[in-house]
Amino acid sequence: MNSSRQVTALVVVLVLGLALLGGVVQGQDAERGPCGFIRLLNAVSVGTGRLEFRIDGKSVRPDGYQLGNVTGGIALKPNTYHVVCCREGLKQGETQVKVAANDTTILIPFAEQVPASDHEPARWEIRILRLKQHQADDKRTASFVSVAREPELKVEIRQADGKWETIYVKRLGIARANIQQARGYMPVRCKAQALTAVSVGAAGNFVAVLYEDEQGILRSKNFQDYKYLSPD
Repeated sequence: MNSSRQVTALVVVLVLGLALLGGVVQGQDAERGPCGFIRLLNAVSVGTGRLEFRIDGKSVRPDGYQLGNVTGGIALKPNTYHVVCCREGLKQGETQVKVAANDTTILIPFAEQVPASDHEPARWEIRILRLKQHQADDKRTASFVSVAREPELKVEIRQADGKWETIYVKRLGIARANIQQARGYMPVRCKAQALTAVSVGAAGNFVAVLYEDEQGILRSKNFQDYKYLSPD
């Protein structure tokens, strides 16, 4: 089971914080001008209740988001927005997102355990991994993003020729690999545990986010990173 190691590391911005805010536009009409998009994948496995996601003070979905939920593109006029993610039992996370026309920012909130300091006890906080969109090309690629607790994960994908290819995914980083097959499901595993297979379709970038569930079991959530996203 020899594996090749073709991985391109990309730069990712990690931002964290606390909240203050103002108004969100969903489903922006093209007649009103160009739009950009924010997309959310909830990886917060600590705490109780659902995750609340607010943009400029307005809740995007009052019912909240369950672990593993991923939105479509939330359409917004080009501007800078204040984003807050909160869940009961954790210190909320916040970030500023600069939305550009025809571009998408992917936000992945996750739970981080913070050790005690002279001023505060040990606690859990929500932090937000912020990813800029990968430009579309005529290839099929897989991008693996990890917010799991291990510093590095050894992930394997089975290519069309039946061989397993190894991809090393650093925590809070991205690792990419080319996909050989044109259609169907590409098997994925980590430490001999099967993860959600990547559904391969039209050319583009297929994103797999790695995170732990409430029991600490490694999970993955997949979606295609389109150049243009539909409003949620």
